[in-house]
Amino acid sequence: MDLKLKKYLPFGVLSILLAYGCAEKQSQNNGGASEELNSIITSVQDHEGYDEESYPLGLFTEEHYKSEADFARGKLEELQAIATDDLKETDRISVELLKYVLQQRIDFYEFEAYLNPLLSDAGFHNSLPYMARKLTNYKQVREYLNKLNALPVFVDQHLVNLRRGLEKGVSQPKVIFKGYESTYNDHIVESAEESFYYSPFKELPVSLSEEQKDSVLTAAREAINSSVVPQFKRIKEFFETEYLPNTRDKLGVSTVPNGEAYYQNQIKRYTTLDLSPDEIHQIGLEEVARIRSEMEAIIKEVNFKGSFADFLLFLRTDKQFYPTSAEALLKEARDISKRIDAQLPRYFITLPRKPYGVAPVPTAIAPKYTTGRYIGTEKNSTEPGYYWVNTYNLSSRPLYALPSLTAHEAVPGHHLQGSLNKELGDSIPQFRKNLYISAFGEGWGLYSEYLGEEMGIYRTPYERFGKLTYEMWRACRLVVDTGIHAKNWSREQAVEFMSTNSALSLHNINTEVDRYISWPAQALSYKLGEIKIRELREKATEELGSKFDIREFHEVILEQGTVTLAILEERINNYIEKKKNE
Repeated sequence: MDLKLKKYLPFGVLSILLAYGCAEKQSQNNGGASEELNSIITSVQDHEGYDEESYPLGLFTEEHYKSEADFARGKLEELQAIATDDLKETDRISVELLKYVLQQRIDFYEFEAYLNPLLSDAGFHNSLPYMARKLTNYKQVREYLNKLNALPVFVDQHLVNLRRGLEKGVSQPKVIFKGYESTYNDHIVESAEESFYYSPFKELPVSLSEEQKDSVLTAAREAINSSVVPQFKRIKEFFETEYLPNTRDKLGVSTVPNGEAYYQNQIKRYTTLDLSPDEIHQIGLEEVARIRSEMEAIIKEVNFKGSFADFLLFLRTDKQFYPTSAEALLKEARDISKRIDAQLPRYFITLPRKPYGVAPVPTAIAPKYTTGRYIGTEKNSTEPGYYWVNTYNLSSRPLYALPSLTAHEAVPGHHLQGSLNKELGDSIPQFRKNLYISAFGEGWGLYSEYLGEEMGIYRTPYERFGKLTYEMWRACRLVVDTGIHAKNWSREQAVEFMSTNSALSLHNINTEVDRYISWPAQALSYKLGEIKIRELREKATEELGSKFDIREFHEVILEQGTVTLAILEERINNYIEKKKNE
């Protein structure tokens, strides 16, 4: 505005014009920051660190990880320069989450985590069975064949990293590899048709011509005989002659080079909180004591005569609590799933479009696999999500714990939250739709078990005890994980603590302890995330009184997708203030 005109304008008009000018300037500033942010997000989302056609299974070289870390550092510097004060909430959340994502890339390289691509129930080769899925069109068939034929390069790259890890002391302890031979022996077969990786070819898409089917089956047999089986023979030889004889004996990650700093880094990564191992250990002990008192109340309720240990033994050994067949276990899981489905509209405003199925954990990975897991798919995939139930060793799969497992892995747990995350609207950038933060996702999963009580899914005192057993399981993780990785606990101490305090089967406990040993800090995310969500719900309930609406509360938690616990707390606090003023 020409300042000379001021004296000719009525005061009201002048005020309006000045206000408009300020607002216009603010909008321009806001728009500039938003455009900068969108440009950075686009460059990150469009970034291709390698040629996927050349490396269908991924690229795993040190040079690649260094390049990714350098790229992340550059983008992080650009993000730091953005003025966030005037950004709208969704954009401010995007800034914080992109910082989180980029920092993970940097840390992964700096701590040389790529030298240790193994877990007790997963790992570079043990994650390959996930790609063996139903094929619905010719494009998927070709892509799957390309992946099978890419195994030699995939194995080459990982063996280089594993050998370097051994040299530098960055490896997994021997103790977790009991029974690990099945991860490669099961895939060394005489004929291609026996291979687990051949299973998708047994039911080819109906759209393929007979000539195409013949060609595909010939290519499949060649891929398995020339690539898959020989590579698993190499993996077997490597583990049995190089890795297992030379890997470390000590359990805790704090015993490896730079291990204490790495453990603290992983605590921050998985919990998104600034907590020390000692603080987490103490929280775990307090939770164990609280849950134990609730469990003892149920033991009294069912008039059991005996000690706590006697009751756990009763639950672990009485046949009434265990399925008689794999199909009976799956049938019960499906029944519980449908009962929960019917309750969802009472607790949620928005429900996912993606359906889910209930299926067994593939036999190739079941022996060392956890008791159940959710396997998601992309938004536009023709596949549903799957709630996997482990049907291996039925005497270790108690039915009284199945409602909790189902609520956690299927709905209202991982399927509901994960699918809604992928179905978020256009205002949410794609990197956030693909993002998984353990404290949020696993915290939500455990909160879903708690929510199941309100939904009425626990129909007997034993099922309520099963729910407490699963909560105790996650509380024990706080004690056991920090015990192993910060307090020099032995494996026997960890097994003893869990078997004394929870009704989990001994097979499950042993499998889980190996997982905590091999995956530092990840197991902390469940209970710490759930504690935060329940704490925020209690606060909202107390402060809002009759204005509290459970459906609205869940909408606020889920509508921005996966976030850190700090962002979640800020959003709930803002929701509370807004509702108070309505």
